[in-house]
Formats: sequence, C-alpha cells, structure tokens
Amino acid sequence: MEQGKHRAPVQYGAHQAPAHYEGGDGCLTTLIRIPVRIVVLLVVLPVRMVWDALVVTARAAERVLFRPLGRALAWLFDVLVVIPARWLGRYVCVPLGHALLWLARAVFVWPWVALWRHVVVPVVRYGIVVPLRWAYAHLLTPLGHGLRWLYREVLVPAARWLGSALKWLLAMVFVMPVVLLWRYVLVPVGLAVAWLVRYLVVVPLVWVYRRVLTPVGRGIAWVLDLVIRGIEAFVRGLGVALRWLVVVPLVWVYRRVLTPVGRGIAWVLDLVIRGIEAFVRGLGVALRWLVVVLLVTPVVWVYRRVLTPAGREIAAALGVAWRVAGYLSRAVGRALAWLARNLIAAPVRWAYRTVCVPVGRFVRDAFLAPVGRALRTVGRTTRQTLRAARETVRRARRDAWRALIGAPAESEPGEPGSPLARTLGSATTVPSAAPGPEFSPLPEKSAQQG
Repeated sequence: MEQGKHRAPVQYGAHQAPAHYEGGDGCLTTLIRIPVRIVVLLVVLPVRMVWDALVVTARAAERVLFRPLGRALAWLFDVLVVIPARWLGRYVCVPLGHALLWLARAVFVWPWVALWRHVVVPVVRYGIVVPLRWAYAHLLTPLGHGLRWLYREVLVPAARWLGSALKWLLAMVFVMPVVLLWRYVLVPVGLAVAWLVRYLVVVPLVWVYRRVLTPVGRGIAWVLDLVIRGIEAFVRGLGVALRWLVVVPLVWVYRRVLTPVGRGIAWVLDLVIRGIEAFVRGLGVALRWLVVVLLVTPVVWVYRRVLTPAGREIAAALGVAWRVAGYLSRAVGRALAWLARNLIAAPVRWAYRTVCVPVGRFVRDAFLAPVGRALRTVGRTTRQTLRAARETVRRARRDAWRALIGAPAESEPGEPGSPLARTLGSATTVPSAAPGPEFSPLPEKSAQQG
C-alpha cells in the first residue's frame, strides 16, 4: 500500500508507445519504417472510422431500437401467448380436464364399482359364500366327524387284523418255502458244485500254468532276447560303417574346403558392402551440402533479413496506425457530436423550454384543469344520485316486504331504531299503528310488594 501511494508518475503516451526493437535491424529497416506506417495509416484509417461508426450505430440501435423492440415483443408474447395460455389452462383446460375425469369415472369406473358393490359382492356373498358356509357347518362337518369315527373305530382295527392275517399268510405261502429251499437244497448243492469246480477245474489249471506255460514263456523270452541283441549288434556295425564311410569324409570336406571358401566369399561381400556404404555416405553428404548451400541458407537469410523485419514493421505499423486512426476517429466523432449538440440539440432544447412548456402550461391551466374539475364534479354528483336512488329502492323494497310478511323492521345503519306499535292482545306489529309505551306497567305482585 505504501509503495502504491508513492508511485512514480508515468509519462503520457509511454503505455501507448510501440515496443523498442533490438539493435541490428540496419538502416534499410529504419528507412522504410516511416513510409510503411504512412501507407498503413492511409489504409487503416477508413476501416477504423467505419468500424467506430458501426460500433456507435450498433450501440444506438441497441439502446433505442432493440431494447424497446425486445420489451415490446416480450410484452406482446406475454399478452398474446402467455396470458391467453394461462387463462385457457385455468378456465378451459382445467375444468375440461375435471369434466373429462368425471365423465371417465362416470362411464368407466362407477358402473364397475356399482356392479361390484351391488351385484358381484351380494351374489358371491349370498349365492356362494353363505350356502357354502351353511353346507360346511351343517353337512360337511357332521359327515367328516362320522367318517373320522368310522375310520378310527372300524377301519383301523379291521385293517390291523387284516394286515396281520395277510402277513402270516404271505410268510407261510412265499417266505417259508423259499427259506427251506435255500437252507436244505441250494446251500448243499452249492457247496458240492464249489468242491467239484475247485478240484476239477482250478487245480488242473494251476498245474498247467506252473508246469507248462511258465517254461514255454521263459523259452520264448530267451529267444526274443537273442534276436533283439543280434539286431542291436547289426545296427551298431551299420552305424560305425556310416560314421567312417560318410560322416567323417563330409566333416573333413566341410572343415577343409567349404569353410575357407565361405570365409573368402564373406570377405569379398564385406568389401563390396563397405564400398557401397562409403559411396552412399559420400553421396548423402554431397546432397546435404548442396541442399544447405543452395536452398536452406538463402531461405534462412531471406526469412531473417527480409521477412522478419518486414513482418515486424508491418505489425507495428498496423498497431500504431490502428491507435492513431482511433484518435482521429474519436476526434471526428467528438466534432460531429459538438455540431449535433450545437446545431440540433440546443435549438430543440430552446424551443422546448421557450415555446412548448409555456404553451403546455397555458393549455393545462386554461382548458384541461377546468374540464377535469367539471368532470370530477359531474362524477361526484352522479355517484351521489345513484347512491340516493339505490337507498330509496332498498327502503321501498324493505317497506313492501314488511307490509306483505309482517317482519319486524330493521334499523337503518346510522339511524336509531323506533319500536313498532303492538295491537291489543296480540304479539304482532302493525307498521301504521301508533307506537306503544316504552315502559310496560308492573304486575300486581310487584306493585303490592312496592
């Protein structure tokens, strides 16, 4: 805050001056700078003036035309669309929806509800449920109790006795013969057959396996062993012959002949490939040098020495010309505003203050004020007349109603009520009769006590 209070003053125009360029531009840049800026100013000045005129026109149109037009369109949309739609929805669509809902209920819901309540429910209740309940209570329940007693007291003992008899009968007819047959027939026969199979089949087969098949199998295995060993010896001899007659000569040829020849061919191919690589490398260096010298260096020089200063100067000239054109356009606008203010606004203001205001006040005091007072007087008189007429009609209607019906008169607002006269021996009142006394006489008992 302290530094902000004692800030050094800034020279006028320092914030608007173009940025200084670095040294080394040369005298050519300094020489063409002023003409370029003059030409750019002559080109930019009409554009800036047209731009400022368009900005001022757009602001005036937005302030004078577009805002009122938008408000008018919004009001028109509100009046023509929103308010009718709201009124239509509130006073047409909502009642129509309620009516349609009531009609739908009356046509589709209430008949079914009435049918359910007054037809289906009574029919089901008094035509199905009540008879079924009565049949269950007076028919099915006693029948079920009787069937349960018959089952417990008759069928269960009979079934138990019948089951025991059938069990003993089945045991005597089916189980005992089978048990006797198994115990005294099948078991002895099975033991005899097992002894015969053991000593007539199993023992001879074991003797044949041990005394005949085992020696024959061993002899066949010894013969097969001799055959396999002979085949192995033959294969070994054939392998030794192939090794010394085929493999060893081929290895010698590969080591002593093919390997030196392959190395010589590889050396020659290496020399050829190195020569091709050196040629291609030299050709690439030469082409790169030619491209750099003949294309890149001139382009870089042109870009650095011509295009960059020219672009920088043109950009700076455009910035300066745009600001200067802005100053000139602002000066022209101020001059036009001063002329419009002195040639149009001042005379119009003088005419309004000197002519229109006195004339308007004279018209207001001489014509409009008396007419307004007369209209207010006429309106007040008319309202009083209408109020008196309404009061007269109301009083006449009330008197006619009392004359026809005989009802007690109601006191007028703001007027004290007078009691109606009563006839002798009756509690009714007659409007035309004379009023009775305000205080009724005391009875005899109260008079004697007094």
